[in-house]
Amino acid sequence: MRQRTSETPRSNSHRQCPEAGWGRVDPYGFERPDDFDYASYEAFFSRYLVVLTRRAVKWSKLLKGNNSVQKSLKVKRYIRKGIPNEHRALVWMIVSGAQTNMEQNPGYYHRLLEGEKNDKLIEAIKTDMNRTFPDNVKFRKTADPCLQHALYNILVAYGHHNKAVGYCQGMNFIAGYLLLITKNEEESFWLLDALIGRILPDYYSPAMLGLKTDQEVLGELVKMKIPAVAELMERHGVMWTLVVSRWFICLFIDILPVETVLRIWDCLFYEGSKIIFRVALTLIHQHQAFILEATNFPDICEKFKQITKGAFVTECHSFMQKIFTDPGSLSMATINKLRETCREKLLSQG
Repeated sequence: MRQRTSETPRSNSHRQCPEAGWGRVDPYGFERPDDFDYASYEAFFSRYLVVLTRRAVKWSKLLKGNNSVQKSLKVKRYIRKGIPNEHRALVWMIVSGAQTNMEQNPGYYHRLLEGEKNDKLIEAIKTDMNRTFPDNVKFRKTADPCLQHALYNILVAYGHHNKAVGYCQGMNFIAGYLLLITKNEEESFWLLDALIGRILPDYYSPAMLGLKTDQEVLGELVKMKIPAVAELMERHGVMWTLVVSRWFICLFIDILPVETVLRIWDCLFYEGSKIIFRVALTLIHQHQAFILEATNFPDICEKFKQITKGAFVTECHSFMQKIFTDPGSLSMATINKLRETCREKLLSQG
């Protein structure tokens, strides 16, 4: 998934870059690639740190030590401006409904782990363990604690909880990210349930109808909002699934920088799946001229890889402001209407 970086010996994993005060490993445990631009990142992060500090003060006042938030316009505004990392797991749990579910089902997660197991499911999950974030030191077998064990538990429990879905590639990356933020197996399980069971409509079922539908919906939205790109795709016979399926299935993990993905997820847990469309439309809209330079099929695919890199996506604070302005209005009613027609079309093609 993520572009592999050269193996870094354990003794060097926190080696400082000579030209900047940034380690070889980021705060989430991911190794920085060899071509990582430390100077640009330092310039961005020193500005972003000011924002984070200001947000942390506001969030602490909002939570006032009682560890709860009610949905409101103020909370929505706060979430769009970013949840500080120390409050992120708590806020995700509350606004997604995961906290309520966990409290209403005490001991359920552990019962799933103790119950009878489906051998095929276990085998599929085990196969993917070593493929999950090979460039993250926290998921290495040599790590202490190694997050692979907790990740395995979450996926096994979820596969037995939601038998219609079981296990599907992509879920390991999402559960892994949840684990990096919550540092808690049970919370990660309930957040995964919120995403797969409620927020993302039918993305991970065996037929992946929801996922295929939403890729078609994006195509329709591009036709409406960025028609020149839609026309280019059509002219060269490029199906949307070829260029955006990983955006949807991994919720931008390994596509965009970690901080940016977490900011997207802040809004996803609160506002639902339309956030994915806002992000996708913003990436395409912002790079419209660049995409339109493409003259053939492979060129278009390459352009779509390029638009997820660089300063625009690294500067997560300004990027998140753009996703709420660039695509213009985007109501859930519009999305649901498009989902209906796209789903029917897919089913009739059968």
